[in-house]
Amino acid sequence: MQNMVLNTEAEQAVLGCILVEGDLIKETSLQPEQFGVKKHSVIFSAMKEADKFGIPVDIVSVTTQLGNAIEEVGGTGYLMGLAGAIASTASFLHYQTMILESYRLREMQKECASFVKEPTDEGMNRIYKRSSELQDFGIERKRTKQDVLVEIYNDMHEEKGDITGIPTGLNDLNAMTGGWQDGDLIILAARPSMGKTAFSLGLGKANCESNSGVTDIFSLEMPDKQLTQRMLSNIGSINGAKWKNPKKFFSDKDYENATNAIGQYETWNINIHDQPSQTLAYIRSKIRQTKKENPGKKHLVIIDYLQLITPVGNFDRKDLEIGAITRELKEMALSFKLPIILLSQLSRAVEQRQDKRPMMSDLRESGSIEQDADIIAFLYRDEYYNKQSELKNIVEIDIAKQRNGPTGVVQAAFIKEYGRFINLDRQMEAKLA
Repeated sequence: MQNMVLNTEAEQAVLGCILVEGDLIKETSLQPEQFGVKKHSVIFSAMKEADKFGIPVDIVSVTTQLGNAIEEVGGTGYLMGLAGAIASTASFLHYQTMILESYRLREMQKECASFVKEPTDEGMNRIYKRSSELQDFGIERKRTKQDVLVEIYNDMHEEKGDITGIPTGLNDLNAMTGGWQDGDLIILAARPSMGKTAFSLGLGKANCESNSGVTDIFSLEMPDKQLTQRMLSNIGSINGAKWKNPKKFFSDKDYENATNAIGQYETWNINIHDQPSQTLAYIRSKIRQTKKENPGKKHLVIIDYLQLITPVGNFDRKDLEIGAITRELKEMALSFKLPIILLSQLSRAVEQRQDKRPMMSDLRESGSIEQDADIIAFLYRDEYYNKQSELKNIVEIDIAKQRNGPTGVVQAAFIKEYGRFINLDRQMEAKLA
C-alpha cells in the first residue's frame, strides 16, 4: 500500500534538475525526509550538505559528499542518468509540489495505520492535528505580476474610507493604524495590571460588532469561563469582581444587564481556545478550521500570550525559541490573510527606571520580536505607578513600531471595573450612565 503514494519519477526529476542547475538547491523547501525513496533522500541530503559548505552542487560535489555511500545509491552512473534525463528545469517547482503531495499522503497513511493498530481518543486527536499540519503541503500558490497589478489598479479606484482593516473600536487608534491589516503580526505588550487582556478582548468585541466578524482567542493562561465573564462585564457594564459570587453581589440591574449581555455575546462568532500547552501546530489547525467554517468573514486572531506558547524542538537559547515562534506566526498571518494580535510580557527592567513607560528594549528576547512584528504597541497607565497622576483612568497606547504607518501615542479611557476601553470623548458620558 505504501507504493501507492510514492512518486519516484518526480523525485528523480527534482534531483536531476538540481544536478543540472545547482542553485535550485537554494530555492527548494524540500527536506530529505520528504523523499519516499531512501536513496533519493540520501542523495538530497548530500546536496544540502554540499550547499551548506558553500560548494557548488553538481555530480562531482555530490559524489564526493556521498563518499562510500555512492554505491548504495546506484553509483555515479545513477547520478549521471538523473541529470541526463532533464531537458529543462522549468518544471522544477511542479515536481517539488508532486513530492510534497506524496509526502503528505504517506504521513497520513502512517498516522491512520497507527490508529487502526491502537485506536484511542488521543490517537484521534493526533490524526486531526497531523492532518491540519499537512493540509498545505503540496499546494503551490503563485500570483503573476499581472494579478498583482490588476489588484493595485482596482484599489486605486475603490473608495475604502479611512479604515482599511479590522476596526479597533477606538477612533484615535483607527486613525493611526487604519485598523488591523490582513497579514500583519501585531505585538501588544505591557507589564502586569496594565489591562492587556481586557484590551485584547475589546479588540475581539470590536471585530464582531462592526464587521459581524469572527475572532479566535487563544488563551494560554486564563480559562474560557473567566474570559467570557470578562467579556460579559465589558458588554453589560457589570463590575468584574461581582462574578466571584453573583448570587450574593448581583443587583437586579446586574442580573438584567448580564442576561442581555449573554444574549448579545451568544450572537457573536468568538471562539475561545483555552487548552493548556498549545503549540503553533494546534493554533494553525484551529485558525484553518475557523477560516473553513466562515468563508469571506473578517477574521481576527488573538493569542494571550507569547511566552506561554509551547515550543516544538530544542533551542540553545530562549531568544532563538521566541524567534522561531514569532517567525511562524508572521507566516501564519500572511498565509491565512488575517491579522494576528500577539500579547507579550515585558521584562522587569521597566520597574527599575524612574519613567516606567515601556521601550522596545523591554520586550523579552526583543530582537526577533522587533524584526517579525509589523506593529508593536505598548500599554501604560500612569496612575498605576503614580497615585497622584493627573491621568486618572487613562491608558496610553504607544505605537512604537508600525511598518506601514506612523508611530506615536494615543490615549483611551479605561473603565477598570468593566474591563472596557473607550474613546476619551465618551469617558464623561460613561461615568454619567
